Amino acid sequence: MFEDSLIESGGKLRTKRGMTTTLSFVFQIALVGILVLIPLLFTEALPKTQLMTFLVAPPPPPPPPPPPAAVMKVVKQVQTDIVNGQLRTPTKIPEKVQMIKEDEAPPPVMSASGVVGGVPGGVPGGQMGGVIGGIISSTPVVPKVATPQRVRVSQGVTQGLLLRKIQPAYPPLARQARIQGPVVLQAEIGKDGSIQNLRLISGHPMLAPAAIEAIKQWKYKPYILNGEPVEVETTITFNFTLSGG
Repeated sequence: MFEDSLIESGGKLRTKRGMTTTLSFVFQIALVGILVLIPLLFTEALPKTQLMTFLVAPPPPPPPPPPPAAVMKVVKQVQTDIVNGQLRTPTKIPEKVQMIKEDEAPPPVMSASGVVGGVPGGVPGGQMGGVIGGIISSTPVVPKVATPQRVRVSQGVTQGLLLRKIQPAYPPLARQARIQGPVVLQAEIGKDGSIQNLRLISGHPMLAPAAIEAIKQWKYKPYILNGEPVEVETTITFNFTLSGG
């Protein structure tokens, strides 16, 4: 019986304590909610002065102090009629125009040799103004550029100077063998326009002798440089074709 009484009393105590805790928790929440809602419902109860201080923007900073007055330098301009070595155009008509009278040049001095402006006591036939005057008045002599003895020109230039052209004979053996192609020769043309030297650069051995023999007889106009004929070094190309003979 004692145990049953203890168990029953223990269950009642736990039930009452749980209800008390729940009621206390609900009451505290309700109290906090009332305290939060009162300022929102009754705004006139809040201090207006403190609220205005929070909403009003702070005043702008004061402007910086003015800079010290700049020291003005007074520059006195001197009026002149000559600007950059030239006479300045007047801005107004002067009341009185002054005439500037220049000193007359001294008469020319006749030297012993009779030269006007010469130095007394000079040698006959001297220069006017002495040695310096002779150097200034003398015409500078341009040195003549030496003309080279030989120049190298292109094949196109020499073709325009060609006066006589001998056609090379097609070698019969090369024709029978159906051999064709260009023959390139290094040529030296003299001052009179004649071929002086020929050297084979490229070409078939069966075609080169015929080309050399014919080109030796070619004649050109003299190549003039600085008014003088000079020797010319160039290349000559002759193309052997079966269709062309």
